[in-house]
Amino acid sequence: MKKTLFIGCGTALVTPFTKDGVNYDTLRELLEFQIAQSTDAIIICGTTGESSTMSLEEKKQVIRFTVDTVHKRVPVIAGTGGNCTKSVIELSQYAQEVGVDGLLLVTPYYNKTTQAGLIAHYQEIAHSVTLPIILYNVPSRTGVNIEPKTCLELSKISNIIAIKEASGNISQVAKIAQLCGDNLWIYSGNDDQVLPILSLGGIGVISVLSNIMPKFVHNMVYDYLSGNHTLAKDSQIKSIPLIDCLFSEVNPIPVKYALQLMNYDVGEPRPPLISMSLAGKEKLKYEMQKQKIL
Repeated sequence: MKKTLFIGCGTALVTPFTKDGVNYDTLRELLEFQIAQSTDAIIICGTTGESSTMSLEEKKQVIRFTVDTVHKRVPVIAGTGGNCTKSVIELSQYAQEVGVDGLLLVTPYYNKTTQAGLIAHYQEIAHSVTLPIILYNVPSRTGVNIEPKTCLELSKISNIIAIKEASGNISQVAKIAQLCGDNLWIYSGNDDQVLPILSLGGIGVISVLSNIMPKFVHNMVYDYLSGNHTLAKDSQIKSIPLIDCLFSEVNPIPVKYALQLMNYDVGEPRPPLISMSLAGKEKLKYEMQKQKIL
């Protein structure tokens, strides 16, 4: 059985921007809010953090700042994945040097690769660091799926400990659980599938919703894991309309607007992402009011 990085809710944190760069004052506020509201881990420079439009230097600075600010109060997991193995290794080694607790590695996008190529890619990265690694499977964004048999091969690598499963395919998650057992822990990568994945042996979620409701998501996971299945089920169902709003436009467009409504100066998404539509804003605000966030 492999050790876990965290159990519960890991927040895929947004990156607050100004016109000129990263807003570190707001980033500090977001980190303190998350910790105060019982989040179980912070994931920085992931999809929700708009890593694809951040420079290498910005990523390094944000990773270091987050490690220093969190100061071991919860695990910090850095999104260092990409579509160039050499570049991923360089950023992953930097993240290890500055003290992150783990890495989140998305599958290579655009150039993609074969299943054998995925194994070679992840093997090379894993052997270059000693940090625990979470694979990140999100084929809707990357165009490549980590198949269950590939997960089995990767689970044989000692520091590949988990997968963030955002394929949306519950049958695939079940097959991963069956093949890998406790050699590859599973996190839901979709906020609307937390309970189904927990029911298959998952141990938590890497969440967008928890940017605005960290304690709610934390409690939902722990209610389920402690046997309060009905309460957890009710929470999952209650959250669906808000989750739908948060993904009604490309993530993180809606969640950045939600945080603005909560008086966090996160700025606008970076191009090519744009501000949320007026209709989307109105519906999101309405659902946040129903959840008593506003």
